Amino acid sequence: MLHAITCAVSRSINECELTHLERTPIDLARARQQHHAYENVLRGLGVQVHSLPEEPGLPDSVFVEDIAIVLDECALLTRPGAISRQAETNSIAAALAPYRVLYQIQAPGTLDGGDVLVASQTIYAGLSSRTNQAAIDQLRGFTEPHGYTVKEVRLSGCLHLKSSVTLVAANTLLVNPAWVEPLNFQAFKMIEIHPSEPYAANALLVGACVLYQPAFPRTRERLESAGIHPLLVDASELGKAEGALTCCSLIFSSSSALPA
Repeated sequence: MLHAITCAVSRSINECELTHLERTPIDLARARQQHHAYENVLRGLGVQVHSLPEEPGLPDSVFVEDIAIVLDECALLTRPGAISRQAETNSIAAALAPYRVLYQIQAPGTLDGGDVLVASQTIYAGLSSRTNQAAIDQLRGFTEPHGYTVKEVRLSGCLHLKSSVTLVAANTLLVNPAWVEPLNFQAFKMIEIHPSEPYAANALLVGACVLYQPAFPRTRERLESAGIHPLLVDASELGKAEGALTCCSLIFSSSSALPA
């Protein structure tokens, strides 16, 4: 069984961190409606959703992906690059503790989970304004004993690695080549986004199903031409907070690495 940890949209979402977007008003009611629909889509795919209560004083807390990397063998609690987000780890640690042995990034390392793309035994880690070398070195130290290889990837023009590249099949990536160099991912087939839709590279692969936003029809045509027919899920209101589909859940299998 797949599990997903989510967190309700905070009433303070309009105070969210922004790096690449101008601040525009976020409709809280609409954001919550879209987020509930997102959770229901996951449930419809057979995922057991663990929805955490709202964190009123933590504007970005809906973006749970940034707070942990969950592998089959363990989970790594991050140390977010925005100081305002570092208190988010408490609730996520409590939610993950029944399922995984927990490690944690320590200062001076900073790491956002949106900068981490796990593809089988390879972990791609984006060096960004939120994730630094010290954290990537710690990530390598925690995961290499479990058989993972960590590869650093440089970004430009976007917030997170998963703003520029995500998995849409086991061996296929959706990529924005203006933000990340495709040569970093030579082992994969690649579908390039339509250049008129720079934010279109974020898709959420759940089992064999790809969740995708309706805001990017030209890129969706490219996915469909490659035989990938995504399930459309609107997260446009959270997009104003630099969020996307992968940001809003931590998805992992029910297999546990906890000691007997």
